[in-house]
Amino acid sequence: MRVKGFNTKKKLGQNFIFDEGILSKIADLADITKDDNVIEIGAGLGTLTREIVERAKNVVAYEIDDEAVGILRDKLREYKNLIILNDDIMKADLKGVVDKYFDGDKCKVVANLPYYITSPIIMKLLESHLMKDITILIQKEVAERICAEPGSKEYGVLTVAVNYYSKPEMLLELPPEVFSPKPKVSSTLIKLHVLDEPPVFVKNEKLFFKVVKASFGQRRKVITNSLKSLNIDQSLILNALLKCGIDLKQRGETLSIEKFAELANAIDDMKM
Repeated sequence: MRVKGFNTKKKLGQNFIFDEGILSKIADLADITKDDNVIEIGAGLGTLTREIVERAKNVVAYEIDDEAVGILRDKLREYKNLIILNDDIMKADLKGVVDKYFDGDKCKVVANLPYYITSPIIMKLLESHLMKDITILIQKEVAERICAEPGSKEYGVLTVAVNYYSKPEMLLELPPEVFSPKPKVSSTLIKLHVLDEPPVFVKNEKLFFKVVKASFGQRRKVITNSLKSLNIDQSLILNALLKCGIDLKQRGETLSIEKFAELANAIDDMKM
């Protein structure tokens, strides 16, 4: 699958894996069977695509690079269960794709994501409610943020958001040397087991995420100051914090997802 004359595009975050053993292991860890429909994001030169398409029922592979798409269509033309879309996943109508190619059935996602746009892609996938699970190769630092514990420096909005929709599991760490071109950082294969229901009860999801984002807006501030950005009466905020047993001098990054949900619900109740 090495292609002479192909130039990687740094602006697209292209870093390819050619080691067949590693590619096979990634596909195995994604747990793809002939019952699974799969979306691959960033198919590149098709090295991982081949492993996926041989295991899956149907595959829709997204690739934004015109040159790579031409190579994909040539090298993988034998596979009748593969659709290659020359498109940007961030602009994609995921529901339309799932309805058209998978008869509306939920699918799995496998991807070697470009580092520069990892978080937006993850959130788009989770918020679509169309995925069974999401197996993605991402920057090690981002994987650690997703799996971080409250109070740690890695813990943040992304941690809470991803854990609201899924249960993350780190599967495999890969050094820069297995990629071409070689990135400056290590990568981690992580699986997001998408939940049927969030792990916490939230009355107002929009308010919940506003509270979370405000709490991490200025990490050094105590939560009473951080939540001022919500533009909600301060006495209401103070009463909600006290009701939830949250120290007024506590910082937002120390709150668990359960406490964020409790706080958002308390604020919502008092606003009514």
